[in-house]
Amino acid sequence: MKKNRIIAFMTAFILIITLGNQSAAANTAKENVKYVYPGGEPFGVRFYNDGVMITKLEEFFDGEKYICPAKEADMKVGDIIRKINNIEISSNDDVKNLLAENGEEEIKVSLTRENRQLDTTVKPGANTAGIYLLGAWIRDSCAGIGTITYYDPDKNYFAALGHGICDIDTGKLMPLKSAEIVGAEIGSVSKSVDGRTGSLNGFFTDNKMGIMSKNTPVGIYGTIFDNFAENKAPLKIADFDEIKTGKAEILTTIDGRSPRGFDAKIIRFCNNDPQSNENFVIKITDEELLQKSGGIVQGMSGSPIIQDEKLVGAITHVFVNNTDEGYGISAQFMVSNYEK
Repeated sequence: MKKNRIIAFMTAFILIITLGNQSAAANTAKENVKYVYPGGEPFGVRFYNDGVMITKLEEFFDGEKYICPAKEADMKVGDIIRKINNIEISSNDDVKNLLAENGEEEIKVSLTRENRQLDTTVKPGANTAGIYLLGAWIRDSCAGIGTITYYDPDKNYFAALGHGICDIDTGKLMPLKSAEIVGAEIGSVSKSVDGRTGSLNGFFTDNKMGIMSKNTPVGIYGTIFDNFAENKAPLKIADFDEIKTGKAEILTTIDGRSPRGFDAKIIRFCNNDPQSNENFVIKITDEELLQKSGGIVQGMSGSPIIQDEKLVGAITHVFVNNTDEGYGISAQFMVSNYEK
């Protein structure tokens, strides 16, 4: 086992049923019921960008003055560099090597900015060590721990996090090229306190669980290789209008690899927007979980929320100044965003 330390619609139907069509209506309703297997297990993700993302622009000294070629070419934080001189970029090393080969000659850079394709030209500069630079910090990959929300056996996919994987510096959704989902084991929990969010601390295992195929604002999705449904009972996905304030349960893992149930309650609703990952507010009430974690910590994103024996949603965010509370997303919206 290799240990790699990881430092976090409303749909309403009104049916008028006569004696003559009760059977057909019942069959239709049955077909619309969706069952999935709840998660709660931790997982590790190794995420690789489609291109490289600019995370910071910074001037450097060229021996005479401070310059930032990327800024002069109107490149911006959050831009995705796709090509340099029509050569596809897939890593930081690609950029470094192309700049070294090109020297001080002007280069053509193809970018994606907020789903728009742009081209610009930039003349790299050399620092006092003779290394050619753009004056841009870039990122090509990331890794972290999260929690699986559910597995759909009918379509053989998993959903997790309840939010997308975003760049830690820019907050922008990272463009997915490829991502491997592996097992994770939780070794300890850094406790959340008001004003500072804690985290699940653990390591990746050698168990390759699956492959990620979608990175969206309301969750990540992919295929699981393991027999995820073994020893699990399926739960119905609750429609948004079935969720109510009051007692609930979350499934999450704070030690090892196996999830447990902890008491919580839904305290208020925020919106019924299918594109939002902040549909309602969840409050942790379980004394054991509060003592061990201080409430919600990084890595719990995706933890399933169960109410009345239905999967109603997943934890997505923690309130930094009130860490026993956070946002939840409707499970129905996670399903609909995958299937649309």
